[in-house]
Amino acid sequence: MMGSKNFRCARIILGGIETMHMIMKGQMKSSATDQTPAEQFYYLAT
Repeated sequence: MMGSKNFRCARIILGGIETMHMIMKGQMKSSATDQTPAEQFYYLAT
């Protein structure tokens, strides 16, 4: 991760990446089953 100025920023970025991987593997399901993995991620981020 180039450009991470501090540990907090890197932790937030890596947390988002890990969440996206969990969604893609089917470990996190939202109430709407017709959403793409990206839509599920953006729904969780809001």
